[in-house]
Amino acid sequence: MSADEYPVPSPVVGRGAVFVEHRLKSPQVSESAYIAPTAVLAGDVTVGPHSRVLFGAVITAEGGPVQIGANCVIMENTVIRGVPGQETRVGDDALIGPHAHLTGCVIEGGSRIATGAVVFNGARIEAGAEVEFNAVVYVNTVVPSGVAVPMGWFAGGQPAELVAPGDWDRIRAIMGPLDYPGTVFGVGASDTGTAMSDVARRYARGLALHHRDRIVPDQRHTPSHQSPQPKPDVQDVSAEM
Repeated sequence: MSADEYPVPSPVVGRGAVFVEHRLKSPQVSESAYIAPTAVLAGDVTVGPHSRVLFGAVITAEGGPVQIGANCVIMENTVIRGVPGQETRVGDDALIGPHAHLTGCVIEGGSRIATGAVVFNGARIEAGAEVEFNAVVYVNTVVPSGVAVPMGWFAGGQPAELVAPGDWDRIRAIMGPLDYPGTVFGVGASDTGTAMSDVARRYARGLALHHRDRIVPDQRHTPSHQSPQPKPDVQDVSAEM
């Protein structure tokens, strides 16, 4: 048998990364995307063309799918969590900085989420908006296009009101109507004091489905079939996010 007669191996994406089959769903990744070793993708996660998921990032579909668009950069140690009943999506051309935490939220295209920022359930960051270092976007909040949440500030409401970190009275006043307990845990605000142990038990039961997970071996990290997009120019644009 000549070398030309040997079968050509299937292409593989995310060699060395951890792909997890969770709730009978496995990650789907474009062939042109890069998934770093030590990154983790679990469950119904889709990563679009030319996107980059860097070292230590975790993208996990905990009962709701996660969609990452094209030409996105998900930097080191970011956590993106899909949850039931809330869309979790990062649009095309978005930058997510190191140690950012996104749960059940939508980051529209062309947006930037900086290092250490937190975007909570039900929130939407509209196209071209920015969330600066260590800022917090609260549940059910909309940050309009072109708005930048300053470093360390709180954003809450529809549209978002931006509040400096020391103004606790105003922050608490905004938080109440946005219903964190109901949005995140499905309980009434008056129930949280006595029901948190019940919430924790219910959450733990849901996470018990991870007992049935399967690690997808590298050779089965086959690329998804997605429409190709033009390859971006290669430049060194690395910077603090």
